[in-house]
Amino acid sequence: MNTGTLVSFDPLELKFPFELNKQLHCSVHLTNETDQHVAFKVKTTNTKKYISRPNVAVILPRSTCAIIVTMQAQKEAPLNMQCQDKFLIQSVIANQEAILKGVTAEMFTKESGNVVEECKLKAVYIPSTPLTSTIAQGVQEVLPFNALEKYMRNLSGIEALRQHFMHFWVKIGQNNQKG
Repeated sequence: MNTGTLVSFDPLELKFPFELNKQLHCSVHLTNETDQHVAFKVKTTNTKKYISRPNVAVILPRSTCAIIVTMQAQKEAPLNMQCQDKFLIQSVIANQEAILKGVTAEMFTKESGNVVEECKLKAVYIPSTPLTSTIAQGVQEVLPFNALEKYMRNLSGIEALRQHFMHFWVKIGQNNQKG
């Protein structure tokens, strides 16, 4: 996990279990470490290959947001399974206008006087295993709604969901200990 002044990121690498002709998903969690609203924006070096949702948003104070990154189906395996693709996540304190009307590109320009934090993440291909495919097939047969099916088609998606719920339960436990 990497902690900046505004947000922390987990993980710092986007791991895709590479399979030909399959759309792949992984997630990164952004945690707002402040008592203010924080806006973020996701950029990539390869916009035709990846989609991130949400790619801009405002995170509530002391809250976590999961970003799902989708890699489009690839027709060819890269040489030596190496990936040169990178992601840049910019974050900035959100003003009242951003909270009410939405995030704008101007918020992330340093010329505007805003302090813009940046974190670079790289994409990594990991070998896909038969177990990954078996789990993904089982998930597809059990879950009735399409959005969650797409999210969980591979092991990294399942791992992200597990981490999300673990983070949720840790937060609940911390809140219960305070009271």
